Amino acid sequence: MSADGTTEQHQELTTTVRATQNTVGHLGFCWRHPSLTAIEVAWRWLVGIPFLLIAQEQVHRILVQLPTSAAGLDRLEWTNPWLSSVLIAQAVGKYESYVVNVLLWLVPLGIVAWAIASAFGRVLILLRMRAIERKGSLPATVPDLTFGALLRRVPGFAALQALWMLALLTCWWGWFETVSWASGNHLTDQAQPDLVGYLCWLIFLSLGFFTLWSLVSWVLTVAPLLLVVEGSKGFGATFRAFACSFRLGKLLSGKLAEVNLVMAIVKLALVVLAMVFSSAPLPFSDEFGPDTLRTIDIIVIVWYLMANDFFHVVRLRSFCALWRHYRG
Repeated sequence: MSADGTTEQHQELTTTVRATQNTVGHLGFCWRHPSLTAIEVAWRWLVGIPFLLIAQEQVHRILVQLPTSAAGLDRLEWTNPWLSSVLIAQAVGKYESYVVNVLLWLVPLGIVAWAIASAFGRVLILLRMRAIERKGSLPATVPDLTFGALLRRVPGFAALQALWMLALLTCWWGWFETVSWASGNHLTDQAQPDLVGYLCWLIFLSLGFFTLWSLVSWVLTVAPLLLVVEGSKGFGATFRAFACSFRLGKLLSGKLAEVNLVMAIVKLALVVLAMVFSSAPLPFSDEFGPDTLRTIDIIVIVWYLMANDFFHVVRLRSFCALWRHYRG
């Protein structure tokens, strides 16, 4: 009777868990403990800032080899969008070979650096979460793992993070190819460019790829977490964690997808807010001056990046809580 009662109680509990509602509580937890976001910001910026500096240097070298005047960008007329769209399309074709040569070595370097840094960073976040739960006598969301046990899973964690990045780049490549198709069919120098049709396709394809990624990327996001909390020792643990992310059951998979979709909507909201904050001072540009507007743009960009990192931590904790409830 006791065992049956426990089973019935567990089944009732699993069917009444609302992932989105619980995410609000996890958001409050992360807000009360800013050290979690600080770790996320630290490892991302530790990789992102050097990467951007290298990319800036490569852009400068490309512009030295092929100046904007040689690419025809000096003939842009912003009062004539039809002509400008054709000139930009032609310039992209001229710069394409230069950019591809740089991306062939810069992208693999960036993926490796990002994967290694993210593995160490997320392990530190999980350790910090567990320490906070112990100190505050809170219900355990993160499993009780030692630093040594987590450290041994870093290589597999990094491999799964690199796989996530490759999937993201593949999604971006698909978006770029489809947008290029729309550009080739609507922005031509043979006839008057159909800028309205191109923008419609651009909006449709951008939202479509963003929604697709939001619906399926949780599989690759939860795989490293499964490696940490369930993975056994050995090289095969990485493959088992990846395969397990596809076999979590309909109930848990639905909750994870729900949280991931909500976080994607939050990202869209952050983008909209960033656009509003950066454009609000434009009517007062004569009073503020260009330096002030540039400073405001920098503040808005930094705010957006930190807010985005904060919600990454919220998603990680939500995934940990769902794992603990259904499988822990």
